[in-house]
Amino acid sequence: MVNKVDTHDYAAYDALQERMTESCCTPTRGPSIPSTSGLAPITLGARSKTEPGANMIRLEGDFLMGTRSKDRNRRDGEDPVRKIDLSPFHIDATAVTNEQFADFVDATGYVTEAEQFGWSFVFYQFISDKVGETVQEAVAETPWWRKVDGTSWRQPEGAGTSISNRSRHPVVHVSWNDAAVYSKWAGKRLPTEAEWEFAARGGLEQATYPWGEELMPEGVHKCNIWQGDFPNLNTLADGFDGTAPVESFEPNGYGIYETSGNVWEWCSDWFSRTAHVGGPRKDPQGARRGVAKVTKGGSYLCHQSYCNRYRVAARTSVTPDSSSGHMGFRCVVDA
Repeated sequence: MVNKVDTHDYAAYDALQERMTESCCTPTRGPSIPSTSGLAPITLGARSKTEPGANMIRLEGDFLMGTRSKDRNRRDGEDPVRKIDLSPFHIDATAVTNEQFADFVDATGYVTEAEQFGWSFVFYQFISDKVGETVQEAVAETPWWRKVDGTSWRQPEGAGTSISNRSRHPVVHVSWNDAAVYSKWAGKRLPTEAEWEFAARGGLEQATYPWGEELMPEGVHKCNIWQGDFPNLNTLADGFDGTAPVESFEPNGYGIYETSGNVWEWCSDWFSRTAHVGGPRKDPQGARRGVAKVTKGGSYLCHQSYCNRYRVAARTSVTPDSSSGHMGFRCVVDA
């Protein structure tokens, strides 16, 4: 669903529209796609039996958000560095998995937006010859993405594919709206960008990655990102082609897994390149309005030659009804 932004609130409206059309990382359904307000209404039914706080990490305190690094993407609004103070909260140690999302769907009968629209975005190398017959079109700005009929969280590479051997992989092909409904059912919510970045940093002040400054300390792969020549050849040097199971790599100093690479993760904030500059420093919530939501963390498709947004300060934006094979989420709950 694309919401209008008040141009008097922020001078970012044009920038947001520009980001929607040129984002290198995440394809978007775009403003031409029908609003989900006309789709089938959702009835939640039974609530999660899992206690909020289970398999979660309690955090609170202040940290330096943003970056001055020479590698920063200025057009994304990664700076300025500012001191942020956060009230206590718990955050999932991992992204929500297919197994967890299946429990939610089984309990509620929820139908995701990708299922309702009838398609989602799939990376071209994951499309079989048979599925290729259903491909609608490539995305003009990012031609490695294809609109594939029948794609959903259950069938992540199109009709006939499955997640039968991916129960512990992050759920993908979920929109921001889907993630928000799951979070409510679980008695949780989506993290603010500030909460997400605080957790991702793992207690390291202004480090580039959750583990420090070097991408591969002593030659060890610390995250699931593209290896080789993007988007043509992935050498799989880190052991993975697409998504990796959660807890595949060492956690950061807070005990939180995969906040660099693997899948992009939805945050609750509306995206703005400027709203945070003069915004609150205590529990910031992001822009009041917008056209796209913040996503953080990068994915298995990120590579330094094209998209270095697997840094903890990096950010991008996607419309809340969009979904793809490299976007997931994790939840938080107030402590």
